[in-house]
Parts: sequence; C-alpha cells; structure tokens
Amino acid sequence: MAAESQFSTEMKLRRSGLRPTRQRVALAELLFAKGDRHLTVEELHEEAQAANVPVSLATVYNTLHQFTEAGLIRVLAVESAKTYFDTNVSDHHHFFVEGENEVLDIPVNNIVIDNLPVPPEGMEIAHVDVVIRLRPKRS
Repeated sequence: MAAESQFSTEMKLRRSGLRPTRQRVALAELLFAKGDRHLTVEELHEEAQAANVPVSLATVYNTLHQFTEAGLIRVLAVESAKTYFDTNVSDHHHFFVEGENEVLDIPVNNIVIDNLPVPPEGMEIAHVDVVIRLRPKRS
C-alpha cells in the first residue's frame, strides 16, 4: 500500500512538472494524506519531524512554494505573520478563527460575489479570496 501511495505521489509531481525527489515525495505524502488541509510551513515541518522525514524548515518552505507554482496547492494569506497553504485548489472561501489560528473552508455556493470592478486594460481577475474572521461570541 505504501509503495502504491508513493508511486501515485510521484506521478502527481511529474504531471505537475516537478521532479519527484525523495524530500518532495515525503512532504507531498504528508501534505495530501489527510484530505483538504490548511497548513503553515512550520506545521508541515513539525509533521515531517514527527514522521522522521529529515528536512530543514527552509526545504519545507521552498517545497511548498514549488508546489504552489506547480498548481498543487495555493497560498492563503490570512494574517500578516502567517501564510497558510491550502491543498484544496478549487475556488472557495474561508473562515479564520481568530486566537486559534484555524482556517476552515466555507462550503461552495454559500457566497455570491457580484459587482466586481472592471480590471485594468490587459488584465483579468484570476481569483477572489474572501476570508471571514470569526471569534467566540462575547456575553
């Protein structure tokens, strides 16, 4: 089973134009094994360490940015101090739970965006990100 998973991950990387190095395969398997997720570089690095995958924080950072450029994941800028990487690359929006640093997907079709401005000449709108910040109700 593990060999099948590794082969599948290697093929996914190749189809995206990335060479399936040992570190890329290991990080991709950690990243995609649990379905749709929102992770920071530090969180994936901690998972790699716990799984005995020998990678530096810089390698995780570089690999996540390579995965982003290849279209495997997308960057989600929720707060200025942290960048989250989203394994769900479909068009969707997010809740951000303040104080808990938790990012949740908003179900598709729950938000309708209209009246967008006309982009400048020669440009097109690539994506609209909506992040709704949540906090516990105050009594």
